[in-house]
Amino acid sequence: MNEIALLVSTAALMTSINETLISIGWKLLGAFLLWIGGRMLIRFTMRLLGGGMRAQGIEATIVRYVQNTVSVLLTIILVIAILEVFGVETTTFAALLAGAGLAVGAAWSGLLANFAAGAFLVILRPFKVGDFIGAAGTLGTVREIGLFVTTINTPDNLCTFVGNNKILSDNIQNFTANPYRRVDITAQVAHSMDLRQAIERIAAGVAKVAHVLPAPAPDLKILAHTPAGCVLAVRPYCHNDHYWQVYFDTQQAIRDALGAAGYPAPEFVVELNAAG
Repeated sequence: MNEIALLVSTAALMTSINETLISIGWKLLGAFLLWIGGRMLIRFTMRLLGGGMRAQGIEATIVRYVQNTVSVLLTIILVIAILEVFGVETTTFAALLAGAGLAVGAAWSGLLANFAAGAFLVILRPFKVGDFIGAAGTLGTVREIGLFVTTINTPDNLCTFVGNNKILSDNIQNFTANPYRRVDITAQVAHSMDLRQAIERIAAGVAKVAHVLPAPAPDLKILAHTPAGCVLAVRPYCHNDHYWQVYFDTQQAIRDALGAAGYPAPEFVVELNAAG
């Protein structure tokens, strides 16, 4: 009788275990499918939201920030729905989330500061997506202003993530904000040349460089007199997108203008200004 009772008890236990495992398995499968479907729905919603905002002419900076914010909120809602699949009470989860939020807020005050700074960057708009800026020791084109970090592509094609609070608390240079900027080139010429004629030839050559703006006209002045010769400041103006092209082509134009007159080649003083 004892053996029969033991067998019955073991069978009942195995049946209970199987039923529990099957129930957990179905819940896991449901949670997995809910996560996949929810993420697909969130991505579709983000595309729909972004397309609608862009159709209204809203800047890409605001569009991406709103998309990131809404995506995070929808993901939290999705996680709550998945927890409900496992029978976790939403009110309990909300209380736990609030408590965890306070703990995380105390431990990660810098993260919250980055979040607040990101909101201010979107509101104050010292720059927007696509602008070339210098901020927090980083130079590059703004690719995205996120909830916590700003993504910047540097001129040497490095993707750099900079904390929003670090950007907001530092000086910001926006090279794209103004319609044009100055290219500074310093060239030392020999004493043996006719300085007035050399300046005229250089001015004519620089004026022909592609993308150099006629107004304001390029500046060409004597910067200093040295034992080796005069130092000329050659300063054409151009759009920020053409900075490096004008920078290099202007040096070539100076060399060609002096070489055509039989003058010695100038010596350039390298000034690596920030540019896009």
